[in-house]
Order: sequence, then C-alpha cells, then structure tokens
Amino acid sequence: MARAIERIEQDIAALQEAIRAIAIELQSAYASYLNTLGLAVRKQLILASYHLCTQGYPENFLHLSLNQRQQLQQAVRKLGELAAEQLLIYLTTEESGEDEGDEMDEGDEIHEVDEEVTPSSSSLFLDTSNSQYLTANTSDPIELAKWQQKLEEVAQDILKKLSHDANLLLQKAGVLPKKLPEPILAAAAAASEASAEVMPGPPNLLNLVIEIENEQQSEDSGLTQIMAINLRLGEIEFADVTLSSDRKRIRSILVQLNKLGREYKKRYKEKAIAEAEAAWRASWFED
Repeated sequence: MARAIERIEQDIAALQEAIRAIAIELQSAYASYLNTLGLAVRKQLILASYHLCTQGYPENFLHLSLNQRQQLQQAVRKLGELAAEQLLIYLTTEESGEDEGDEMDEGDEIHEVDEEVTPSSSSLFLDTSNSQYLTANTSDPIELAKWQQKLEEVAQDILKKLSHDANLLLQKAGVLPKKLPEPILAAAAAASEASAEVMPGPPNLLNLVIEIENEQQSEDSGLTQIMAINLRLGEIEFADVTLSSDRKRIRSILVQLNKLGREYKKRYKEKAIAEAEAAWRASWFED
C-alpha cells in the first residue's frame, strides 16, 4: 500500500509540473491579449467618441471652438492610453494602481473646454494593490483558475469605468446633454437601468430611451433618447483579428487546464483513499 501511495504522489508531481507549464503559457497568452486589447480599446474609444460627436450630438460638438474640440480629443486619447496601461497592471506584482494614477494629474490640460473635464484617476483606475492571485501557487489548478477569472473581471471593470469616464468627459465638455444625471451615465456604462430601452446602433455605443423626471421635450411624453459610450469586450474582440486570435489561444489553454485540473482532483482523491486505507490497516487489531 505504501508503494501505491508513492506512485500516486509521483503522478501528482508530474501533474503539478504540467500545470506550472500551463501557467507560464497562460500568462504569456494574457500578456499578448491584454496588450492587444489595450490598443483595440483606444481605437474603439476614439471611434465611439467620433460617432457620438458627429452623428449623436453634432450640434453640441459644433458649438465648441476649434481649440475646445482639440482639447476634448486629447482628453479622450489620454483616457484610452491610461486604460491600456491599467489592463497590464495585474500581470506583474511590482506595479500598483497608485503609481499609474499619478500620471493623470495634468492640472488644467483641457481647461478651455471645462476645467473639470480632465480624466479622474480615482474614477478610472482600480485598486490594484491587492494582487493576491498573482502570487498564488501556480501548480494548483484551482488557484490558477482564480487568477484567470480575476483577470477577466478586472478587464470588464476597466471597460465599464472607461465607458463611464468617457461619458462624463463628453458631458462636461458640453457634447452629451448636461441635464443627464449621474445615475443615467452609470446606467449607460452598465446598460442595466430598469427604465431604459436599449436600441440598435453602432458598436460600443448605446442608444437609450429613458424617462427623465420633469422632462418637457414634448407635450405628451417625458421620454428622451440619448446616445452614450458603452465599450463591450465582445464587440472589441470581434473588430480585431489579432485580439480574436489571442482569445482563441486563451480558450485552448483553458481547455488543457480544465483537463489537468480534473485529473489533479482525481489523483488527490485517490491518494486520500489510499492513505485512509493504510491508516485503517495500521490501527486495526484482531480480537
């Protein structure tokens, strides 16, 4: 029985080595994916902002001076750049959100549009000081799966925060209607307001029909249609061939990880059974 346990432990050690190799491959795949995603997010944010300014609210955009438009465009680009940097933070243990956030303090960078339009670091950037999943034992498939899931959640959160901050930026610049309350901007990023009806439209933009209290746009209705930025991971991946390829690679690696994880769990259960049988025999005495 002791030799059987030894063989099981050898199998577990081999599985752990294979899982460590999978961990390295998965981290490499995510490094490529998140780098490409950062570039794609910047591009799609600019395209969505362009569409919103030229087709969603062209009159409001035309009311801005040339300098105001340029400063607004610069601020949108800055938001995209910072979001791209934020996407890579969880791949290293050395970096933290505080250092990245400090880069956003550029004073009155776009004060001629509105002195409050400057991107807010506290709004866009997540707290990345707690990176416990990065130091997890990568020979454990459960801990590796937690790390991967956390990374996906962070990416989604960054897109939501970026959408919200971009909408706030456009509102303070005077493109989005200033009458829209903060909860509506938050709802646009999450697309979950109960009173909102989602309408079809261009990618990464949300057409909403909402009811605003005391709205007087028409005599018989308080409904208002608004357009807002809503960056969606699926649409961003669909529009970028390289990003789609990186996603396929990640899925393939995860299939391998799941297979190894099942075998790992099976071997540990087998080991526990073998050890319990050995313990039973060791403590058993005939009357």
